[in-house]
Amino acid sequence: MGNAVHESLSSINFLQRAVESTHGRSRKQSMKSDMVNDVKTASREEEDGEKEEVERKIEALQRIVPGCESRGVDELFEETAGYIMALQGQLKAMKELASFVEGLEKEKRKFGG
Repeated sequence: MGNAVHESLSSINFLQRAVESTHGRSRKQSMKSDMVNDVKTASREEEDGEKEEVERKIEALQRIVPGCESRGVDELFEETAGYIMALQGQLKAMKELASFVEGLEKEKRKFGG
């Protein structure tokens, strides 16, 4: 009878170790799965945040560029490029005008005026 009890205890210990081993693996797999899900969720949230930021910037451009409040993105970008070029032209003209006026003032001071 002692031998039978010993065999039964050995079988129980073996089964217990097998259950613990399986439980440990499924727990590790569960933890790994949780980590993957967390990364996916964070990635989705980051993408959503980036999309919101792009939309916010597009809306800002639509407000800044004259006549673009209701334009689509493609038209908005074309109009924005044209608007920037027009502003650069205006800036160049203003610099030239300021330089001309400055030259006139120097001439005026030269002649005692």
